[in-house]
Amino acid sequence: MSGRLPNWLLWAGVAYFCCMAVAHFFGIKLPILFIYYDTPYYAYQDKIISFAVVAYICLFVSAARSRDAVAAALIAIWVTVAGLCAVNLSDALQAVLAGKPTLVYWLQTAALAIYALCLTVFWRQSRGPMTR
Repeated sequence: MSGRLPNWLLWAGVAYFCCMAVAHFFGIKLPILFIYYDTPYYAYQDKIISFAVVAYICLFVSAARSRDAVAAALIAIWVTVAGLCAVNLSDALQAVLAGKPTLVYWLQTAALAIYALCLTVFWRQSRGPMTR
């Protein structure tokens, strides 16, 4: 069972990133699929994001099919969480928001962090005891 849960989480990530790519490609501004859903944007930027998300899809498919690729998927999702934190704290975002709160972005970032944490913990558990 412990090996199935990380695999399930990886496939859930594939589904999530597929939905995110579609949302960005078509400009469907839904929270969690479009983290900064209520900020100004250019349609071409979202098309670029949709293509870039395909790399996440491929990475997570590879990780779900081969344990050798899981570490790379974990690095990618944790770098994403760190990047979102940096954006949430940035002066550039504050300038765009003009004083509006960032709580909704932090909640979405926290959701991705919880996903990343669960994936990390369950993947490590599925590997068995650490050897020295």
